[in-house]
Amino acid sequence: MKIVVIGGSGLIGSNIVNRLRLDGHETVAASPSAGVNAITGQGLAQALEGAQVVVDVANSPSFEDRAVLEFFETSCRNLLAAEAEAGVEHHVALSVVGADRLLQSGYFRAKVAQENLIKASKTPYTILRSTQFFEFIGSIVESSADGDTIRLSPALMQPVAADDVAAVLADLAVGAPLNGTVEVAGPDCFPLDELARKCLAARADKRQVIADVHARYFGNALSDRSLTAGANPRIGPTRFQNWLSRASARG
Repeated sequence: MKIVVIGGSGLIGSNIVNRLRLDGHETVAASPSAGVNAITGQGLAQALEGAQVVVDVANSPSFEDRAVLEFFETSCRNLLAAEAEAGVEHHVALSVVGADRLLQSGYFRAKVAQENLIKASKTPYTILRSTQFFEFIGSIVESSADGDTIRLSPALMQPVAADDVAAVLADLAVGAPLNGTVEVAGPDCFPLDELARKCLAARADKRQVIADVHARYFGNALSDRSLTAGANPRIGPTRFQNWLSRASARG
């Protein structure tokens, strides 16, 4: 089976590519650095020639409201058009758990717009919504820092290892299209402020984390449902504390 991974050089994409190649699939790691650009259309037709499946895990280089919406709408439209021309049989896309509950953020609005384009197309599809990656918790902590104080909502988060997300995407890519949406999340839920304390403790960072119910998450007020999966998600096997211990050991 020929599978094209859009965003194939990134954190998730490169992982998917490696998994699919090990399983014997002809897999194309498509990215601008490899001459395939979903925004301009450069190289798309050639990359998709003979492909049965496309996995789209490309991400916007800018999170500014207008730029991120333009990225996801333009790239998705170009990709779906190229897939229709090439006879692609399955479009798999990565999105975000709770995107439609976090609409104060331009990024999440853009992901919902991308999902709607996929659902409206004639290409059979599967959308995987993921909770936040373990790998990005540190960035969330830093974005909420004010000197030696970090204010974060105590709302629950159900983060997941990027490796586990890639495993689910690789599995979905070789299966039949669901023409629907599934979710993937980690095995445990934590208050966001508690996750921050665990991250800081792992690197002996003495800054104080304050639980603040009014603290915003990329502009959004949070509840315990905002960043956790719904009914029957795929559950990644990696626990946060185990991942954090390994990440700390690597330095």
